[in-house]
Amino acid sequence: MSKKNYTIALAQVSLNNSPEENLKKCKEWVRKAAKQGADVVCLPELYSSFYFCQSENVDYFELAEPLNGVSHQAFGELAKELGVVIIVPIFEKRMSGVYHNSAYIMDSDGSEAGLYRKMHIPDDPSYYEKFYFTPGDLGFKAFDTKPGRLGLLICWDQWYPEGARLTALRGAEVLFYPTAIGWHPHEKEQYGDKQYDAWTTVQRGHAVANGIYVAACNRVGHEQPVADTPGIQFWGASFIAGPQGEILAKASHDKEELIMAEIDHAYMEDVRRNWPFLRDRRIDAYGDITKRAID
Repeated sequence: MSKKNYTIALAQVSLNNSPEENLKKCKEWVRKAAKQGADVVCLPELYSSFYFCQSENVDYFELAEPLNGVSHQAFGELAKELGVVIIVPIFEKRMSGVYHNSAYIMDSDGSEAGLYRKMHIPDDPSYYEKFYFTPGDLGFKAFDTKPGRLGLLICWDQWYPEGARLTALRGAEVLFYPTAIGWHPHEKEQYGDKQYDAWTTVQRGHAVANGIYVAACNRVGHEQPVADTPGIQFWGASFIAGPQGEILAKASHDKEELIMAEIDHAYMEDVRRNWPFLRDRRIDAYGDITKRAID
């Protein structure tokens, strides 16, 4: 094939309440990835702060930044300097009273290849995202970059096959999922293994069903921004899966790490030829998928 293979990297890091420190740290991890040969580097969800959605607090809106703000400039310059693509998840202030959970793709020449706004917004204990984020309105897209065509979704989007399918149908070669997911410490012993296994399994399923690479970049460490609460133990375990759902690289549950894998066009083509799930879709029979429920 004429397309050149390329290498992707996920930076699994711990984050705190200082945007300046988090920016500095994440730039260092991007540099490390580029030095090791990465062509695309992805950071975790809401990279510039701790995971503030553990409570509903209007003061945390101060953490948001406008489009083309600090993150856009800093990582645009870094992408151009290093010649790598960087996926930069941010807390976006669109206007007063309208905020999004978003991510840029900064191309290797420093330009913006695209912007994605998280479509599915959760509201669970210690994940009070509906208080902060307006649902995305840009739809599911794939973005052309110098190395390849990349799909971008965010965290809670991981559980929805519709988002993965629509992004794959737009030609994405990889589905990137910047993530902030972990255990409630008091639930971990009883439910932890099942929760983690479900998270991994559903995303590997997206890889299989679409014959595509999937890359989930999680944060790591225990964060307790609200006193007298158990906080969240982010389970790390960032991973990259191949088009048959095979795990190509996986990080630990408790350490900052960089994981990498090659995107092989010929292999993806071979998998899709032999497992032609996209060919055999019954698009004439799926109209009801747009209904909330079928009575």
